[in-house]
Amino acid sequence: MEIILREDVQDLGFKDDVVTVKNGYGRNYLIPQGLAMLATPSAKKVLAENLKQRAHKEKKIIDEAAAKSDALKKLEIRIPAKVGAGDKLFGSVSNIDLAAALEKNGHQIDRKFINIQGGTIKRVGPYKAQIRLHREVIVDFPFEVIAEAK
Repeated sequence: MEIILREDVQDLGFKDDVVTVKNGYGRNYLIPQGLAMLATPSAKKVLAENLKQRAHKEKKIIDEAAAKSDALKKLEIRIPAKVGAGDKLFGSVSNIDLAAALEKNGHQIDRKFINIQGGTIKRVGPYKAQIRLHREVIVDFPFEVIAEAK
């Protein structure tokens, strides 16, 4: 089944992409949830026209995302966490904590666009995360988890 995505869907595609999915997934989940619509010939023509009109606006958005990525690359984030024996953390550090740390530094980024390599963090040390600012602008962001001062 060929569908047009109305929103970004994790591990499937971005908004306005034409993708092929299994019939049940499209019919029972994507279309009823409003995440996609059937890719009929007329819908594809409308999509092509919309994409053509949106190309100019998209350039400006990409430039803003690139400027934001340059600002993020200059940041050094250290996330303090409670540490137990050795360098193990009490609890863990996740994309929510990284989003909060970025917000303290003046960068509002939704946590669903932050992907920490390896999932949640359970030890002190340097780590990397991928931050998606736009479908074409993805930043590899280094940060560090440190022991909280007692």
